[in-house]
Order: sequence, then C-alpha cells, then structure tokens
Amino acid sequence: MLALYIHWPFCRAKCPYCDFNSHVRDEVAAGRFVAALRTELAHEAARLGDRGLASIFFGGGTPSLMEPAGVAALIDDARRFFAPAPDLEITLEANPTSVEAGKLAAFREAGVNRLSLGVQSLDPAALAWLGRRHSAEEAIAALRLGREIFPRVSFDLIYARPGQSLDAWRRELRQALALAADHLSLYQLTIEPGTAFETAHRRGEIALPEPEFAARLYAATGEEAARFGLSAYEISNYARPGAESRHNLAYWRYEDYAGIGPGAHGRLSLAGARIATRRHRVPEIWAEHVERDGHGSAEESELTALEQAREMLLMGLRLREGIDPTRFRRVTGIPLAEALDPATLARAETEGYLAWDEDGTLRALPEGHLRLDALLAALVR
Repeated sequence: MLALYIHWPFCRAKCPYCDFNSHVRDEVAAGRFVAALRTELAHEAARLGDRGLASIFFGGGTPSLMEPAGVAALIDDARRFFAPAPDLEITLEANPTSVEAGKLAAFREAGVNRLSLGVQSLDPAALAWLGRRHSAEEAIAALRLGREIFPRVSFDLIYARPGQSLDAWRRELRQALALAADHLSLYQLTIEPGTAFETAHRRGEIALPEPEFAARLYAATGEEAARFGLSAYEISNYARPGAESRHNLAYWRYEDYAGIGPGAHGRLSLAGARIATRRHRVPEIWAEHVERDGHGSAEESELTALEQAREMLLMGLRLREGIDPTRFRRVTGIPLAEALDPATLARAETEGYLAWDEDGTLRALPEGHLRLDALLAALVR
C-alpha cells in the first residue's frame, strides 16, 4: 500500500519556530500550482503503476488556504490513478482562523475525512508569542465545528515554552483533551536552524526549560492524555485505540510513500530498489520544472542497505510498538542486531532505555524516549 503526501507551500505568515518548507507571497497563482500538483501526481502515478492507496495527506504550508475545488480534483485524481482502500484516510491540515474554518464543510464535501488543526496553544499570550494568527476562542470554535463535520479530528499543541509552569501546562492540556476527538500531537518546542527563534535564541532572548523540567512536562503529558483515553503510540502522538494517523504510521513503519509538491520527499520501492525522492523547494522553480518536464524532481537516489537500516531504526524506535526484526531484515537485508552498535546497545539496555521483547522486537522504553535523539546518534551504525 502507498501513502500519498501533497504539499501546499504557502502561508499567510511565517511562524518564528517553523522550519518547514513554507513561503509567504503577496499573491499566489493558486490555479497554476494546483495544475502543477495534478501534473506531477499523474507523472508519479504513471511510474508507480496500479498500487493500493492507504492514505492522502495535504500538508504545508497551509493547505486550508487552497480552494476546496482544487483539493477535490487532487483527491479524484488519486482515486483514479491508484486503487483506494475502502477506508482511505484523507487528512488536511488547517489553521483555526475564522476564515479558514468557514471552508471546513466544503473540504469535507471534497472528500477530506480527517482534519488536523494547527492550534499550538490555548493560552492567548503563548499564541501571540508563537506568531499564530488565531485566538484561543477561534481555536476552540474551529475544534467544535471540526468535530461536527469530520469523522476524525486531530490537533497540535506546543509545550516546554519559556516560562511555562507544570500546573499551567496541565490545565491547558486538560482543556485541550476535553475538546479533542480522537488524536493529539504534542510537540516539545525546539530551536530549529534558520528560524526567527534561532536568531532570538542566539541573542539570549529565548531561554528554553532545562531538560529535567522538560522531561517532567513530557511525563505530565502522558498522564493527562491517559486520563482521557489517549495513549502515546509514537513519541509525540496520542490517540484513542484505532484512531492513530495511518498516514504518519507509514513513515514510522518505513512503508512506501510518494511526495509531490515543492520540497516534498518520498521513499518508493521501484524495480527491486528503495528510492529516495526530493522535489525542488522553491515553489516557482518547482512549478517551472513541472510545466517543462512533468515533474519537479530535484534529486533521486537509490538507498543502500545500510542507509535503509539507519532510516528504519530512526523512524521505528519512535513508535511504542517498536521494530519487528523479521520485517527489518526483509526490508534492509540486515539482521536487526547487526545494525546496532553493540556497546551502545548494551548500555541502553542496562540503563533501561531499550528492551527486547520475547519475539525479538526492539522497543524504546519511556526513559529512552526522553533521550531518543542522543541515543539514536550513538546507537545506529
């Protein structure tokens, strides 16, 4: 089965923490970019053949700035080019401004059946600091409206903000969980290269919480989510049973996914090889290539067995279910244990960061999740 990612790169404003491939333009030739997305989708489908389609994800940028007719056309194309699963998951990311919320019913009619709202906070001061263009009241209204329109709703929050207290986070999180339908993505604030926050951090204008306190916030997140029936199936994602994001699971399980649109990435099995794909990042340059060549590919490369093993470990250990050794060897050709640094693995097991199940599955334990980035840097050969 295939997961399809469609990137809409435009935003009304650039958030100071964001390092995604998003762009602000005074005017957007929306018709041109929708046409280019449809052209690139047709090109990708022609070489992929008649594959089953498990999910479609409209990400960005801000895809809720698209016209619903463009979203509908792309969904119809994908359904025609591939063999859609009976329970095809179609997600669209949206901002909860009143203008975009007014388009939600039209997106549902276009075929979207899962809404992902970029709320980020329910605290007015935090929203302003994060550069968000909606109010807490708009976020709450959009969540309530989304639950009325869509069978599945998710939204994002950012925590470990400067000055945030444990009690304040618990209160905010409880308010959010009371509004949540079935899924939450809860991200710890990090300073990403090339962002406005990185510049402010270098100047000493932003001080993030100490790691020990951030760990307490993370632990509180899991506790509060569990009270509302949501559990962490991935390090930053919480869902009720059966409500996990099928599209994102394709990434974390290292399944095939196609990425179209400016800056989109993909991982595809073609002619017995695993291919990494990447599109041109700048929207106008990407569109020019699509109009000339039928696609906006910037780079394609065949991944070696070791590169596949490294990627599968980096993604799979984020999941609570861990990594299945049989599938790991089938995909990469390398036994799971041989892809790991033995000394680091032994220390990680002793410290209670990693564990092997009886069937040979390798999982990160709660203490390991707190240190996963550093652990993986040393663990993966």
